[in-house]
Order: sequence, then structure tokens, then C-alpha cells
Amino acid sequence: MHLHILGICGTFMGGIAAIARAAGHRVTGSDRNVYPPMSTQLAALGIDVIEGYEPDQLALRPDVFVVGNVMSRGSPLVEALLASGRPFESGPEWLARNVLRQDDRWVLGVAGTHGKTTTSSLLAWILEHAGLAPGFLIGGVPLDFGVSARLGGGRHFVIEADEYDTAFFDKRAKFVHYRPRTAVLNNLEHDHADIYPDVASIQKQFHFLLRTVPGNGRLVVNAEEPRLEEVLQQGCWTPVERFATRVLPNADWHVAPMAGADFAGFDVLRGDRHVGRVDWNLLGRHNAANALAALVAAVHAGVDEQAAVEALCRFGGVRRRLEVRGVVGGVTVYDDFAHHPTAIATTLEGVRRKAGAGRVVAVLEPRSNTMKLGTHKAALTDSLRGADRVFVYRSPEVRWDVAGAMQPLGTLATVEADPGALVAMLAGEARRGDHFVLMSNGSFGGLHEKLLHALRDREAGRAS
Repeated sequence: MHLHILGICGTFMGGIAAIARAAGHRVTGSDRNVYPPMSTQLAALGIDVIEGYEPDQLALRPDVFVVGNVMSRGSPLVEALLASGRPFESGPEWLARNVLRQDDRWVLGVAGTHGKTTTSSLLAWILEHAGLAPGFLIGGVPLDFGVSARLGGGRHFVIEADEYDTAFFDKRAKFVHYRPRTAVLNNLEHDHADIYPDVASIQKQFHFLLRTVPGNGRLVVNAEEPRLEEVLQQGCWTPVERFATRVLPNADWHVAPMAGADFAGFDVLRGDRHVGRVDWNLLGRHNAANALAALVAAVHAGVDEQAAVEALCRFGGVRRRLEVRGVVGGVTVYDDFAHHPTAIATTLEGVRRKAGAGRVVAVLEPRSNTMKLGTHKAALTDSLRGADRVFVYRSPEVRWDVAGAMQPLGTLATVEADPGALVAMLAGEARRGDHFVLMSNGSFGGLHEKLLHALRDREAGRAS
């Protein structure tokens, strides 16, 4: 089969391309943003990528066009495709039909506003450590695998179950297509404001997900999230196991941090029974919750409890999830994907404990569609209070008053619209012992490397 993927350079669609290629299909694609690392990864797989969305791509005559949700009505290629009558389907639809619904597949879906990528990575790693050779499609790159997607050699498949809509012709959440046997529900907050007007509309999609999980499956649910409990009350036909980061009467599993460890070490308990102790490199209550969710899901899929604990201790992390990009002159520069107020706050909290006496400097790009709309601007100030100094980049696409929103932080916050000036400001601000946390759900215009380069130049100047 020949697939031509529209929007192939996105993480999700690029992952489908890699899986389809591994399954023996011919794959081509197109995108407006054809640049490394995705372009080089696709080239290494022998996948030809066309830059742009011109109607002449119909001349390729693939068996099916796989349409990413970056495409919309009015695009010349989309209009030509519809007029031609050629077959097309969404990425989630193709994946479900050709991979997830194969005989004997055990699909494990990880849903939630926050933590999907980390939890999916943890779950895939536990299954891998147990020798189950899982397939996976994750919205980031687990460092233990080095790739965001693979077909896998076993029956298990881990999928990051995103609630964003499927395609211009299918406005259901992506995860409705996956029909997992094991479904993790991590948390639920208002996000994707360009798609969902309120929390209730997202809860409705989560309810649709629950309708697809079989009675012999399992729901792994965060007991500390009342909005998830509200979803369960809308209808649930599957056994539920609840987890928490503290003792709760309705939680089947919980974790207890080792004294003073900030969840860098924690015990796992199933009821009153001690399962094991996790000692790892990640920080924060939120990561302990992600780990516990992954462990519970893996145990449902047949992994021994002790083997799951051992795998967590050996987990290498996820690229762009509080990833250290470099240390220059005693200044540590992190890259983090946080783009929602809750994620921003928990990220800064984790860095604060790690920084000790050092300053925490938050550098934020409001880049997600929800951020560009200003939906969370009222909550943004409080989420940044965990930093000693705050810099916010206001891109031309952000139309709301960023400077006004930052006023409650006073002189601690600086808003800058010029990327070059921002780099100079950050380099001038940096002191030995600082921890700079650069947060964006995009590439941030290469700010990480530009800052590190500026810091190296500064150190070289001091040395001379």
C-alpha cells in the first residue's frame, strides 16, 4: 500500500509514517515545515517529503491520503482531494484500522491534560524492560528508545491518547479511535480552547473514550482528580483501579515519598502492602503520579510488580521534559514542554527544590493555540510565581496584552517581543548557580542553543 501523509512532519503523523514504513508500506508525505530533526528522520527511513501543499500531489496516486489535523477546508490541496473522489482518512483512523485492531493486539492508551508523554514513555519502558517488545506512538522522544514511534514485535501497543480533534472532517477526539483495553486517565483541565469551549465539552469526549473500553479491560484513574470522577459518573462499564500520591480511601494504589526526597525516591503501596521502592532521577509529585499510573497499567497488562518497579528505577527520561540542554559558567539551561499554567507551576516547583540556593529563571513562550487566545492569561501570573525572575516572549501571533497580564509580578517579570534582544537579556541576567527553565511547546526559535552560545561567549570573554 502507498500512503501519502499530509502534515507528515508533526510528531504524531511522523510517527504514523515510521510505523507504516516498518509494516512494509510505501510512504510519502508533505508539510509546510520540513526541517530537522523530523526531516532527517524521515529521510533516514527512505520517506520522500514534499514541501508545501500543492494540488499536483494528487498525481502521486497513492492508495490513500492520510490527512493530518493541520489541514483545513479552503486549502487548495484539500479542495482538489475532495473534488477528485480519491480515498482519504485521518491519521488515528489509519492507525486504528491497520495496527491497533489487528488480532490479539493489547492497546494501552494514556489520556489526560498533563503528563501523557511522560506516562506513555514510562509505560512503554516498563513493557520493554519486561521483555514484551511493545509498539508505541508517543508525542515525544523517550531517551530509552531514541524514537517517538515504532511498530514493535509484541502484542502490546502504547498510544498517547490525545483529546485534540482528529481532522477537519472528524471533530471527535483522536483517542476515540483507539479502543484501548487498558486506559489511563491522568487528569482533566481546560485546554485546547480553540476546540473546546469549556471543561464539560472535554469531559464529554472522555466519556466517549470510556464507552470504547471493554468490560474485560481496565481504567486506571487518578483518584485526586474530581473532574475524572464526574466523567465516570456519566457512565462506566469497565473495572476501575484508582491511584494517588497520598493515602485516600478510594485509592487502590498510592505512593509515599522518602523523607526530604521530593519524590526523587518513593515507596509504592497497593492498599497496605508495600510493593517496592523507586529511586530515580526525576523530581516532583506529578512525575510520581505518572510513574504510578504507568506501573498500574503495566501490571494489568501482565507485568510483574517487582519488574515494573525495577524498570522505573532505570527510566532514562523524555526529551524536552525538563531536559538539561547544557551547563555553562555554573548556569543550567533546561528545555521543557510546559505550556499550561498547571504544568508550568509543577515544573517550576520541581526545579525550585533541585536548585537549592540557586535562582530559578522562567522563560516562557505562550505558543499553544490556547495560550495564543489568552484563555489562561488570568492564571498565568500565579503559575510563574515559583520563579525568582520571569521572561515572557511575545510573538506576533499573540494578540492579547501580555505585559498587562504580567503586571502583578512587578519588576520580576519582563516581556520582550524581539528574539535577539531576549537572548541578550537572558545572558546579561545569568549568574552562577542559576537554573534557566525555557518553556514552550515549540522549538522556541532555537533559543536554548542561542542562550548557551551567548553564555559561552561571555565565559570566553571573562577568561581572556
